[in-house]
Amino acid sequence: MRAEPILVVENIRKQFKQVLAVNGVSLEIFPGEIFGLLGPNGAGKTTTMEMLEGLQKPDSGIVRIKGFEQNPNNREIRLFTGIQLQSTALYEKIRVEEALDLFKSYYPESQPTEDLLTLVALVEKRKALVKTLSGGQKQRLAIALALVHDPELVFLDEPTTGLDPQARRNIWDIILDLKRRGKTVILTTHYMDEAEQICDRLAIMDAGEIKMTGTPAELIRTLPSEAFITVGLNGSTWKERTFPAVTEIRQEGNKLEISTKNLTETLRALIATEQEADAEFNLHELYIRKASLEDLFLHLTGKRLRD
Repeated sequence: MRAEPILVVENIRKQFKQVLAVNGVSLEIFPGEIFGLLGPNGAGKTTTMEMLEGLQKPDSGIVRIKGFEQNPNNREIRLFTGIQLQSTALYEKIRVEEALDLFKSYYPESQPTEDLLTLVALVEKRKALVKTLSGGQKQRLAIALALVHDPELVFLDEPTTGLDPQARRNIWDIILDLKRRGKTVILTTHYMDEAEQICDRLAIMDAGEIKMTGTPAELIRTLPSEAFITVGLNGSTWKERTFPAVTEIRQEGNKLEISTKNLTETLRALIATEQEADAEFNLHELYIRKASLEDLFLHLTGKRLRD
C-alpha cells in the first residue's frame, strides 16, 4: 500500500493583474520521491513553488503539508521544510562555515556543520569567503543552507540554471543523495535531461496548467512514436512513399525526420531502398534517437521546451 502523500495541492490559482500565472493546479507528492515541475520559463513553475512553500498565498485552493494547511505564518511547517530559492542572496563577506552556523542559529535543532559541508562537497571551502565561490559552489551552499535543520521536505527552484555541465552533475548528485537519505525533493527545471535523469515523477506545466503527470517513462510512452530516424537525402526532393509503422515524415533541408512507432520495421524498409538504382536516401547520414520529454512537450503544446 502506498504511503499517504506528504504534500497535497488542491486546485490552486494565482493571478497577477491581467496574467493568470497558475490556473487550477492539483498535485499529490509522496514521501521519499523526487518530484519535478517541468516547463519553459513563464510556465508558472516558480509561482506554483512559492505557493507550495508558503511564500505566496493562493487566490483560491489549498496546499497541505503533512496534513497542515500551508500559510506564511505556519511555523510548524517551517520546521520540516527546507527552501532553496531560484535566486539566493548570500552574505558575501562571511565564510562558508559562518554562513551555515548563522542559519543553524535560526532553528531549535540542526545538523553538524561538518555533515553539511560533506553533503555538498564544500569541506575544502569551509574557510573561504562566500564572494570567492564559483556559481556552482554558491548554489551548493544555498542548498546546504536549506538543509541546516534536516528537513523532511526540500524545495529546489531551478537549482542548476546557469551552471556548467559539471556543476549541474554535482547538484544532481546532491539531490540523489537526499533521496537516499529518505528526503522528499520537489524541484523545478526547464532541462528535460535533468527531469529524465533524476525525477521519479514529474508534472509537465505550460501556461499555468499541469498538462500531464507521471514517471518520465510513462509520459514518454503516451507519444504516438517510439523513435525518430533522421536520414540524409541525395537531392533536395524525394518521391513520397509510405513506410511501415511511420506516423509522420518531415523534410528539413536535405534531411528527413521520420517518426515511427516500430523502429525495426521502419528501418528494414528504409534500408531496402538503398538497393534501388535511383536511391534517394543517403544512409551514411542516418541517425536514430529515442522519443524524449522534449518530443512529448512539443506534442502537447506545439512548441519546444526552451522556446
